[in-house]
Amino acid sequence: MKKTSLSILTLVLMLSLAASALAAPKFIAISTGGTGGAYFPIGAGLADIINKKLSGYNASAEVTAASKVNCINVNEDKADLGLVLGDTLAYAYKGDALGGFNKPLDKLRVLANIYPNTIQIVARKDSGIAKLSDLKGKKVAVGAPGSGTEINARQIFAAAGMSYKDFGRTDYLSFAESADQMKNRAIDATLISSGLPNPGVMDIATSQDIVVIPVDAEIVRKLQKEHPFFIATVIPKGTYKGQEADVPSVAIPNFLIASQTMSEQTAYEITKAMFENLDRLVQAHAAAKDIKLERAALGAPAPLHPGAEKYFREKGIIK
Repeated sequence: MKKTSLSILTLVLMLSLAASALAAPKFIAISTGGTGGAYFPIGAGLADIINKKLSGYNASAEVTAASKVNCINVNEDKADLGLVLGDTLAYAYKGDALGGFNKPLDKLRVLANIYPNTIQIVARKDSGIAKLSDLKGKKVAVGAPGSGTEINARQIFAAAGMSYKDFGRTDYLSFAESADQMKNRAIDATLISSGLPNPGVMDIATSQDIVVIPVDAEIVRKLQKEHPFFIATVIPKGTYKGQEADVPSVAIPNFLIASQTMSEQTAYEITKAMFENLDRLVQAHAAAKDIKLERAALGAPAPLHPGAEKYFREKGIIK
């Protein structure tokens, strides 16, 4: 009788533990960027979609140094999802030293091509800077250390026949730090790679007059010859206070990535939920207006995750 009771108790305990394990939510960590860019609010919006529209998940957005760190975090399973620039993702997947990767991060998989990051070079109007060559001798912020923005800064200045040695001082700052330093007049200009409009630049423009520096067509052609992932774009007039004309620039597509270790079902559910609730991402940041299902599978520098591929086949955007 005692043995029977013990067996029943053991069985009940095992079933209880199994039920608890099944009920436990799966944590989804989303590597984003600094609080002054588009990555963090969009990542937070995606976390909200996952938590409200899917069952069995507990997602949260994490502040990081952006693209390069996000590739590493996802490849090492320190994060489940990451927002990354296309060029950084290409370098990471191949193991290209130009992007600071000594070996291929071959576990990276793409869930979707999302929106383009526009390069925005912004100067204080009272600095006298009106074109890229005017940055010589000035104090310039080029992005956080190890970020995709900083990699882009080197590429753009090289195409313009410049390097960091030409500046009076080079500061490696996040978007929020750059905005603070611009408002305090501690730096003359900053280069930011993000969706439009950038909250940090909007913040700067409320406290002082700014100039958005053009990236001319000749520089764009030189960039594209060396780095074909750059695309010509325009920062529309009125994007920022005092910006009275369109400003030519360049852009790079962003991608939402996961690891190959993520299950097909999880990747499918997250991809589906995101594209069926894009209005929530637009609420988080205006850059999400440019997320389009029809181009979600285009230009991936790493393989599509099977879960995302399943969703895109269902929607008919890949055959």
